[in-house]
Amino acid sequence: MVSETASDMLIHLLRHGIAEDASGTMKDTDRALTVDGRKKLLGVLRAAKAAQVAPAVILTSPYLRAVQTAEVAAEVLGYEGELIRTKALEPGSSPEDVWDELRLYRQSSEVLVSGHEPLLSQTVAYLLGAPSLQVDLKKGAMASILMEQFGAQPRGVLRWLLIAKLVSRSS
Repeated sequence: MVSETASDMLIHLLRHGIAEDASGTMKDTDRALTVDGRKKLLGVLRAAKAAQVAPAVILTSPYLRAVQTAEVAAEVLGYEGELIRTKALEPGSSPEDVWDELRLYRQSSEVLVSGHEPLLSQTVAYLLGAPSLQVDLKKGAMASILMEQFGAQPRGVLRWLLIAKLVSRSS
């Protein structure tokens, strides 16, 4: 069991909500959240707020749907800082790149990241020290990991995982 100490960090990994389909004229980077995507995302974020999620930093992929997801998270969770856009959360990045970025904020008690699949599922597995672990992080889902070690190899403990379908059933 991991104990929470002043040096521990909670990392919340939030997959972007449902986005509009790509079209022949639209760049993937410009796909926006749908109304349904926002609605389902709100349910997950309200549950996260009830679990006392309060990020000190929010990192996001620069892609529109991830930025919009981070904006909704900031609003629901009462975050007043700036959203930090980082290439480390773009599709095609690696869990190691995400970890290197997260380590820059190791003095923060809680960090929320908004990004894409399969990067976020791979990052969950990597942060848990089990890179071959298969994680199915649905759109709008959030995983919370308590980190106790900030060296080259992370070591964390999964605290919880929220998915929109589970939250909508409980409301």
